[in-house]
Amino acid sequence: MSAEVEFAPSGFSAAEPPHRPAGNIGATALRFGSLVTFAVILIIFSLTAPYFLSIGNIGNVLGQSAISGVLAIGLTVVLIAGGSNVVTGGIDLSVAANMGLSAAVYASVMQLGYGDVTAIAAAILTGTLIGTVNAIAVVYAGIVPLLATLAVMNIVAGLELVLTGNTVLPASTPFLSLLSASDAFGIPVLAYVLLGFTAITAAVVQHTPLGLRLYAVGEFPDAARAAGLPLRRLLAGAFVASGVTGGIAGILSVSYLSGSTTGSGEMLLPVVVTALLGSVFSRRLVPTVPGTLLSALLVGFLINGFQLLNISSTLVSGVQGVLILIVVSATTLLRRQEA
Repeated sequence: MSAEVEFAPSGFSAAEPPHRPAGNIGATALRFGSLVTFAVILIIFSLTAPYFLSIGNIGNVLGQSAISGVLAIGLTVVLIAGGSNVVTGGIDLSVAANMGLSAAVYASVMQLGYGDVTAIAAAILTGTLIGTVNAIAVVYAGIVPLLATLAVMNIVAGLELVLTGNTVLPASTPFLSLLSASDAFGIPVLAYVLLGFTAITAAVVQHTPLGLRLYAVGEFPDAARAAGLPLRRLLAGAFVASGVTGGIAGILSVSYLSGSTTGSGEMLLPVVVTALLGSVFSRRLVPTVPGTLLSALLVGFLINGFQLLNISSTLVSGVQGVLILIVVSATTLLRRQEA
């Protein structure tokens, strides 16, 4: 009997990930409270900030959220397969540094005279290698993900400094120009990239047997092990997938900034906020790809609203920190009550 059939009695399907008992009032309140908060934020900014809800501005938010959104989706896959406990479960703190090094590799390959195809392959290979190192450190060396990915983050950041000399490496090609362009309605191409990437990843994670297995491994590892699922291989694959998204985000970053960046580390907090906040948009407080997209839009609209109102950007980091505390505290308390 296959692993899928063995899990069937539990009532799980590829389209519906394993979940805790339904009817949790606290989880429902948190979910709807998050949606209401999102709506209130949109209403306040639409009344106070000019052109906030215009098609062009919404497209700009999507485009500006593309890089962090892609990284957050990769982190979401790790949260799903590793468990949502950020201390002992799935976490990848190297995603932002991964993006920075992948962008630097892309720009460096371009400066050596190679074309976009070679540069794209080099960037994605860089991200994949970083994800593989994380997988080996966590799955096979047994290091706690928080510490393993923190160490890898520092190594990768150091490699980026060595490669770039702490300077911006410019890059400009027709392909990069296409990615950074906008359509006739003023919507950036990066917005379509984010939506397309989300749709593809959601189709795999939320609606295939592979996605079911990832949820089973993260939420019910003992049951998954009893069903014969390859826990180590699935978790390792999640870290590698996160690494690949770092390479993709690196390419998007080069197109957005017309070169590499020396400030990739600043993206870590928004990415972590987006991935963790995404769970409150699901019915069972579990990470989902659509939830991460909603979270990315929430964070993006917050930043955009502050910019339109000329509010200091330093306040955004404070708000993001508060969001992490609220989400982690609320979900932890609710899960303890269920246990």
